[in-house]
Amino acid sequence: MLRQFSLGTLGLSVGSILTVVGFGAYFVGNATLNLVGFFYGIPLLLGGLALKAAELKPVPLTEPTPAGVLTLRSQQATATQNQIRQDVTRYRYGQRAHLDSSLSHLGLSPTDEERPVLVGVQELDTDGAYTLVLQFESPLIPLTVWQEKQEKIASFFGPGVKAVVNQPSAQRIDLALIALPEVPNS
Repeated sequence: MLRQFSLGTLGLSVGSILTVVGFGAYFVGNATLNLVGFFYGIPLLLGGLALKAAELKPVPLTEPTPAGVLTLRSQQATATQNQIRQDVTRYRYGQRAHLDSSLSHLGLSPTDEERPVLVGVQELDTDGAYTLVLQFESPLIPLTVWQEKQEKIASFFGPGVKAVVNQPSAQRIDLALIALPEVPNS
């Protein structure tokens, strides 16, 4: 629950209330409330402003996840798939973009201006395998570059993951991370 709530908004709200109460208490002559407002309200207000300035909003699920896919997720999703899903669907602080360091490591973000932007996440069933689809706006990095990096992407987000890249529209790239079911040893 907390991951879906902005800490910057919380700091701004509580800090604003305490600061207003502190100023009100100052003018009324109530020293105790005055101190609370100044010693707690103003730092919370400033902390909230700092968090709000460094805030990266969660990426939305483009479609609700069906119950069957949730079952597949609990059975097949790799630790990396779960970590990615959890990280991009919550508020983050101090980052410029979701998965920015991963994209840089993969060679898909030569500069901040060229970096693809994660705009959506979707969970699917691909022939009985759990699939996490990362939807990027990528106007400056063509599909051919993404396809050349497919094996590197799979090994980076692996083991146990197959990467498939496709382009549903002119400036959008969908990166599907498909869980590979484990084959029992015979």
